[in-house]
Amino acid sequence: MRKILIIHGPNLNLLGKRRPGIYGNLTLKDINKRITDFAKKNNLLVKIIQSNCEGKIIESIQDATDYQGIVINPGAYTHTSLAIRDAIEAVGMPAIEVHLSNIYARETFRHHSAIAPVCIGQIGGFGWYSYILALQYLKYVLEKPHS
Repeated sequence: MRKILIIHGPNLNLLGKRRPGIYGNLTLKDINKRITDFAKKNNLLVKIIQSNCEGKIIESIQDATDYQGIVINPGAYTHTSLAIRDAIEAVGMPAIEVHLSNIYARETFRHHSAIAPVCIGQIGGFGWYSYILALQYLKYVLEKPHS
């Protein structure tokens, strides 16, 4: 069974209340249920964390030695955190950056990701389903034969 670490960054604990026109009406608990349901059906074991603290996110990445991949929604840290970027790069496991909204259709300052260059991909703009798409692709990457 493949083990995937799911990381929700800052302010995602406010989903359902914060800007529903952009982020939707689902709460983080609702999204986590959809993630765990998908994981069970696809023989994946997920550990889900949410933190508003950059240091806790970094420690979670560094402590993920029993995991084969990471799905991360770094929130606003996407645009600023070289420390999270460096942690992902250091652990050397496949990671996918996700966003609920399309960051390129929003304010200009959101168009740059410090995290994307050390990830195998970036998925955004599909609401909660961005996480499912990331899990599907990560499962594919982890299970494909090495050629």
